[in-house]
Amino acid sequence: MPAKSKAQQKAAGAALAAKRGETRKGDQREPSKQMYESMSEKELEELAGTRHKGKPEHKD
Repeated sequence: MPAKSKAQQKAAGAALAAKRGETRKGDQREPSKQMYESMSEKELEELAGTRHKGKPEHKD
């Protein structure tokens, strides 16, 4: 599942870093925390790895 916006991609990257132990879960903002808890590492990799060319900053 590709990311729909740059903000979603960034949140997935932050959640992925927390899931891998590179950052603390408590340092995450709410969208990243929800992704951390509800998605697998593979799903987060897919979202974070989406090309961001042509994506809006935020989804309307």
